[in-house]
This record gives sequence, structure tokens and C-alpha cells, in this order.
Amino acid sequence: MNADDSRDVLTPSQLNTLARDLLEGSFPLIWVEGELGNVSRPSSGHLYFVLKDERAQVRCAMFKPKSTWLKFIPREGVHVLARGRLTLYEARGEYQLVLDHMEEAGEGALRRAFDELKAKLGAEGLFDSERKRPLPHFARRIGVITSPSGAAVRDVLSVLARRFPLVEAEILPVQVQGATAAPQIVRMLQRAAASGRYDALLLTRGGGSLEDLWSFNDERLARAIAASPVPVVSAVGHETDFSLSDFAADLRAPTPSVAAELLVPSRDDLLRRLRALDARLRNLQAQQLRAAMQRADRAALRLNALRPRARLDALCKRQADALRRLSAAWQRRIDRERARVRHADAVLRAAHPQRRIARLRERLAAVSSRPQAAVVRRLGNETLRLRGLARSLEAISPLATVARGYAILRHPDGRVVRSVLDAAPGDRLDARLADGQLPLRVIDPGEA
Repeated sequence: MNADDSRDVLTPSQLNTLARDLLEGSFPLIWVEGELGNVSRPSSGHLYFVLKDERAQVRCAMFKPKSTWLKFIPREGVHVLARGRLTLYEARGEYQLVLDHMEEAGEGALRRAFDELKAKLGAEGLFDSERKRPLPHFARRIGVITSPSGAAVRDVLSVLARRFPLVEAEILPVQVQGATAAPQIVRMLQRAAASGRYDALLLTRGGGSLEDLWSFNDERLARAIAASPVPVVSAVGHETDFSLSDFAADLRAPTPSVAAELLVPSRDDLLRRLRALDARLRNLQAQQLRAAMQRADRAALRLNALRPRARLDALCKRQADALRRLSAAWQRRIDRERARVRHADAVLRAAHPQRRIARLRERLAAVSSRPQAAVVRRLGNETLRLRGLARSLEAISPLATVARGYAILRHPDGRVVRSVLDAAPGDRLDARLADGQLPLRVIDPGEA
């Protein structure tokens, strides 16, 4: 018997299956950091690329719908952090990473640093609710620490003017992004808290990426907020954005506009409360006046029964005088309270948003004609540039070559056939012609 007959002979598919099972069983879910290369996204929606460093590379695939959930556009040269499982593509005998998550490496590092610092400060009790200070019911002056040119400050001032025009809002300008932003914010916060001018401080800016909002994740800023003797409200970014300043502040607002609403009461609510108090005061005054008159009448009856007529007349006169003085005093007080109510109502009406809207409309009418000419010039320039780009693209388009009688051969997965070595007998190909596609099959020269 031939010794070779006892050998275990495997087919290539069997060998690749064993290798795939070995790879998948030996490697758990792993993280890989590297640079994107050979990025390809065919019509199927899958994403194919390689992750590489200066010495090696590995093929990767990210299937739909995982690839549609990415928060960035994969491009050549982008440094990423990817998570997936190692497997082997049996049809070609190539091992690859099949990914279920990928993020830009820089943002991932920031996220890890954020989580570590949050855990550290939380363990120190910096975020405990027991140390949070209540906001004042009626803030007279608010310090708004933000960029004076951002959209957040406009939203805050607009809401404050609409809800409670009597509050004073002072803009404390700082940078809200960049390497020097965090020290500026810390210094401004400390100076504002030590000045004693403000009933509350609002720390705010508009939305952005984690890197844009990183100044508000500074450890010194979180500690300065926690040490502030003045209540601090943090409204950084959008509703889904969270920063360390949000956790350290006495109150976190999802947006700058909501922060302004939480800091001041509503003008309409105050007017309703003022009118209710005025009505209650009138009722109490009337009740007290009636009670005093009834006591005076009872006293007069007792005096008539016990005293001589002359003394009774004197006492009645004193009673009448006292009632007149009491009525006059109550009337003066009512008049003063009514005057205060009218004055408050006039101040609130003068600050009504409709008046401001009218002024803004006048300004808008004055400047509305300026941008039109600029827009027309810009459109003309962009039209000329677009036509030039179109001519350039047409000159280098492969479709122009196809129109002259050539064809482009591609595999069903989109790979272009550039050499006879790229196709094997039996492969299905698509030939792209000027007027459509032609399905082909590669045959062995001996079959021809």
C-alpha cells in the first residue's frame, strides 16, 4: 500500500474554512488604529478599504447598514480607530477585518480623556447634587460669559428681552474655542464671581464637535464653577452635547435659549400675579374697613347707653373723623398701588417684542438692497467657474473614451479589469459601452 494513501488531502475551500474558523476562534473583538487607504464604496452600500501604518496593512470591510451610521466621511489618509472581528474571505484566501464601528482617532482620544476626567471629578464629589446652589427667583443682573459674536448670545438676549425686560444682562466676552479659550473663561468666571455684581452667571456657546467644545471640558474650569459663590448655569452646545461644565454647574440647560428662560420669570406670568395681588389687596382693604366701621358702630351704641349725651356726641364726632381719615388713608394707599401697577405695565409694554420687531424691520428694509448686487455678481462668477470645471471634467471623463468605440470591463463587484490576469475562465464581466452595458463571460482559449 502506498504511504501517500494515508495522508489527509484538503481542497482549497476546506483549507480556507479551517483557517477562517481558527482565526475567528482565536481572536476576540479587537480595536485597530491606523490610516485609511484604497477606500471604495460600491453601489451595494458596503465599504471596503485597508488600514495601514508605516510597515503593514490589513484589508477591512464594513457592511451596510453599519457603514451608513458613520459620523464622518471615510477618505484616503484619515486616521481612524476601528472595532471588528478577524476573519478570512474563503473565495480568495485573504484574511480581513469585518468592522462594526469606526470613529476618527482624534475624537476617540478626546472621548476617552473626557470619560476619565469625568470619573475623576465625580469621585471627588464635584458633581454631587447636594452642593448645587438654587437660582434666584428674581435675578436683577445676569453675567453672560460667551463669545460676543456667536449665535448663542443673540438667542439669550432675545429671550431675556421677551420674558423679563427689567433684568440687566451684561456680556462678559471670552473665546469659546481654541487653546487659549479655557484659561480666558476661568479668569472671567472668577472675576465675575468675586465682583459681587451678579445674581447669576450663564456660561454658554453654540453647538459643535467634541473638539470644538473641548474648552468646556477643562478641569480648571470645572473646579472654578464648583467654587463660584454665585450660581452658575451652563448651556453649552445642543441638547445632545454634554461637557464637564454642565455637570459642575448648578443647573444644566439643553440650549442657550432654554437657559435664558430658566433664569428669569415670564413677563406675562408676573402681570397676572400682580393683577391677582391687586385684587386681593382691594378685597382685604374693603373687609378691614367694614370691620372697623362695625366696631365703631358697636362702640357708639355702648356709649349711648352708658354716657351722657354731650360725651356721646363728642365721641361720635371723633368716630366720624377717624373713619374719614381711615377711608382717606386706604384710598391713598390704593391710589399708590394702582400707580405702581400702571407704571410696571407701561415699562413692560415699552419693551414689547413688537416694538423691537418694527425697528428691526426698518433696519432690514434699509440694508436689504445691498446683498442683491453681491449675490448676482457671485452667481455670475460661480457660473463661469462651474462651466470651466464641466469642460475639464468632460475632457478627462472615461465616458468620452468609451464613446469613441472603447469599452470598460468590470467585475460584478465593481473592480475594473486592467489586465488579462485580472480575469479567469468562467468569470462574469460587464462591458460598459457608450449606449449601455453588455454582460460577458470569460472562456478558456481552448473552448474558442
